[in-house]
Amino acid sequence: MSTLIVFLPPRDPATSSQEWHLPEMPFLLVDKGGRTQRAGRSALPLLPRASLTVLVMAARDVLMLKAAVPPLKGMRLRQALPNIVEDQLIQDPQTCHVALDPQPLAGGERVLAVVDRGWFRFIVEAFGAAGHRNLRAVPVTRALPAPSPDVSADVSADAAAPAPVEPIVAAVLGTVASAASALFAEASASSGAASVEATDARVELALSRGAHGEGLAVPASAVGATLAALAGDAPVALYELTDMPGGEPRFASVAGTPGTRAGRPPLPPVKPLPFESLARRALECGFDLCQFEFEARPWRLDRATLRRLRLPVALAVAVIGMNVQWLMLARQRDALSAQITELLLDTFPKTTVVLDAPSQMTRQLDQLRAAAGELSPGDFLSLAAGLARSLGPVPVDGIAALDYHDRRLDVTFKPEVKVDPDLSQRLARNGLTGAIDSSTGKWTIRNGQ
Repeated sequence: MSTLIVFLPPRDPATSSQEWHLPEMPFLLVDKGGRTQRAGRSALPLLPRASLTVLVMAARDVLMLKAAVPPLKGMRLRQALPNIVEDQLIQDPQTCHVALDPQPLAGGERVLAVVDRGWFRFIVEAFGAAGHRNLRAVPVTRALPAPSPDVSADVSADAAAPAPVEPIVAAVLGTVASAASALFAEASASSGAASVEATDARVELALSRGAHGEGLAVPASAVGATLAALAGDAPVALYELTDMPGGEPRFASVAGTPGTRAGRPPLPPVKPLPFESLARRALECGFDLCQFEFEARPWRLDRATLRRLRLPVALAVAVIGMNVQWLMLARQRDALSAQITELLLDTFPKTTVVLDAPSQMTRQLDQLRAAAGELSPGDFLSLAAGLARSLGPVPVDGIAALDYHDRRLDVTFKPEVKVDPDLSQRLARNGLTGAIDSSTGKWTIRNGQ
């Protein structure tokens, strides 16, 4: 089973839902053995098809929360989840899709992922219309590397700390390209205030803290200050996405030299995070956002699929119908054969071997007629008498020769005799069948029974 991992762009808050579109997206295609088949960047209609498509949601589009969830299932759970996260959201919770992490936390609480329902429906329907029906969606923060052992050991060693702190894993996933940033850059250029801070490129920053995750779009020069403010006393591991299909700008090229300005916190050591490693970690993630009404149903058929399947289904029905008809006729044949065999054995019980029941019955009846002094319908005299009754306007002396063999009578008329077309009908009325050989002109007369 092949798998396609696609990295989705973040939703641009400045763009209305009528203008949503999906640009070219980076992807990784692996076969059922886990071997890489293709990697690149492509528009949605040109993405390769696979048995499973894993969508990696941008960190800014997924809000991860921790809450106590009542023991509900199905529709009742779906109705209860928006009320659980209502106090922690700015927008109406009924306009959000809430997914539940299948793995509970140590204290019994659960992690909830909140996504804008309209954006998520747009993505699922767009991929479904493109032929990707078996979908999974995972947050990109769940695909980040786990904290290194030395960082975890440093955190657990401080036993006197009032509360344990979790290490933060941060990753710069590329630069931000949005309508708002483009307008801001254009306004700055027109006003002539193209200072270093105004033209500072914004980067996508994804952060993972244990089971939680969040995403930010911050200026590249402010990454260090942002991480210092969010981490506090917690250690930070910083990664930069590398080997990205399409040639994403490197973080170092847009951030400048860290720590050169006064008052700017230095960046932690930046480690490389290959695109393929991030994609494979996303494939291993067990938190699927496609839940409830977005649950993947590969067997669901739409109108386009039904139109494509119309001819194959019709052919399959025709083949099945022919096979059913053949089975019915075969059963009827076997039933008739059994009846004929039973009739032969009932009439002639001394028959030991049944090979051809109709032929054996005919021979047995002929033997009985011969023993009783009766003529068989296939005897020469019976055929000759029937022919004589059927001649009609054909003169009797018009017959040149009669040949009898194999229970049939071959009649040769004289050349000057014209046989009328009604001879076959007169033979049939007398229980005979007649046919003329066009090459020799002979008539072959047989018993019609």
